[in-house]
Amino acid sequence: MSVALGITRPLPVRTIPIGDPGNLLSSLPSTAPYAWIRHGEGLAGWGEAAKVTVPPGPDRFAWARKWLASVFGDAHTHGGIGPVAFGTFTFDETSPGSTLVIPRTVLARRGGQAWITTIGDPAPAEPPTPITDPGRISYGDGSLTAPAWETIVARASRRIREGELEKVVLARDLTATAQHPIDVRLLLTRLADRYPDCYTFSVAGLVGATPELLIRRTGQQIESLVLAGTTTRGTNPADDIARGAALFASTKDRHEHECAIASVREALTPLAARLNVPDEPELLVLPNLQHLASHVTGTLADGASVLDVVAALHPTAAVGGTPTPTAIRLIRELEGMDRAGYAGPVGWIDAHGDGEWGIALRSGIVEGHRARLFAGCGIMGTSDPASELAEAQTKFRVMQYALEG
Repeated sequence: MSVALGITRPLPVRTIPIGDPGNLLSSLPSTAPYAWIRHGEGLAGWGEAAKVTVPPGPDRFAWARKWLASVFGDAHTHGGIGPVAFGTFTFDETSPGSTLVIPRTVLARRGGQAWITTIGDPAPAEPPTPITDPGRISYGDGSLTAPAWETIVARASRRIREGELEKVVLARDLTATAQHPIDVRLLLTRLADRYPDCYTFSVAGLVGATPELLIRRTGQQIESLVLAGTTTRGTNPADDIARGAALFASTKDRHEHECAIASVREALTPLAARLNVPDEPELLVLPNLQHLASHVTGTLADGASVLDVVAALHPTAAVGGTPTPTAIRLIRELEGMDRAGYAGPVGWIDAHGDGEWGIALRSGIVEGHRARLFAGCGIMGTSDPASELAEAQTKFRVMQYALEG
């Protein structure tokens, strides 16, 4: 394996099986941790064997795949999970900041088995440091105040009623300032413990726990979990059931979900030899929200890499809108901010082209004492701005909990 960091000699890759490593997150150092965890399984990485900023533009995924091919070279391993690249891509293809990182060390657990992969000479172990608390957290408006955001929701809803498009997803941001530097390991631990059904991730400062699996590729098999249509949890079991039933019966939310499913079907059909799309969504119940969810499975026709599938899928109607090109133009016009990695693909890819990528929802960008939090809502012609604001506030609470406990 050759690495594009001024190193010309091949670097050895070693993958060895190990005993139960315990909590994967407990192995992470305090600086630049990488993680992709669900139900205690997944990947934790640290150090940098290679890192690149992907140039923006319509060919960024193809560029990323070529870069990865040149860096991974013949670094295939037999058994276990070998070298991997963690990645985050900006929501908007014109925005800079998409990043791929191949950690020097990766700890992996899958199906009750565990491996450790090292690239090059083993790096000196960082002395273990205790996880620190950020202390008092204060919040401030992001790019728009709450009333200003309600105004753009109303404008978008009117444009939909006028027939310009069917749906648009509008996001807003919130700034958080901590008394002490924010320890990403604390956020990851809290998110993984509270939201085990989500994919808890950390890549290049983007941290969160997303319920939405954009794509998983294992050999030729692919899976995607499509979410669109949301309601809050109830105040008691009866209220919870009633809210879920109302969501399932909601014309607005069912139409929003149908738009999302249609965009995934359209994107995957050219790549798949077989595609299974359920006729009816299910309810996905999380600690704070309930979603309409559809589990899509299939078989790839031509051996495409997971990044090729990501390129075909992103942006889905679930995070952009319908028709998607029209929705993206409206987002650029109305939203008043750069989403950066929020609602973009985040995940990992190995040397075989397998991997898992989610949509970076329930997330924030962490740097020092500060974090920029994000939330978004699907806007339809019947959307009520105050209700959409309340939904966004509920979605912010995931990262607020991670910061405050």
